[in-house]
Amino acid sequence: MAILTAEMKEFIKEIKLGVAATVDGNGMPNASFKGSIQVLDDEHLIFADIFSAKTRRNLQENNKICILVGDHKKMVGYQFKGEAELLDQGELYDKVCAAIAGMKMNFPKPTYVVKIKITEVYPAPAAR
Repeated sequence: MAILTAEMKEFIKEIKLGVAATVDGNGMPNASFKGSIQVLDDEHLIFADIFSAKTRRNLQENNKICILVGDHKKMVGYQFKGEAELLDQGELYDKVCAAIAGMKMNFPKPTYVVKIKITEVYPAPAAR
């Protein structure tokens, strides 16, 4: 079980854009930018599925996911691997939908909130 440290949580809060990597049932990879990655608690990350049709389809076939967040100027970051759960109702879903609506950016309502149970954490880039 991976635990998100205070340093990792703060890093994620400061980063405005991350990448979600998924694989479909045939092993074809997909990478997608995500601007809504947040820490839920010590063991979970979340993001809003707003424009993520391919990511969504992949996660419905294979729930494994990798999230990469980084500071391109400092060339540091983290890679979080885990298993995703797609939520389309409930308190967490409603909370994320309200936050997206409150951004006043005319985004559509999220199809899902992707909740990721972190199983592995690696610094990025990894030490050689």
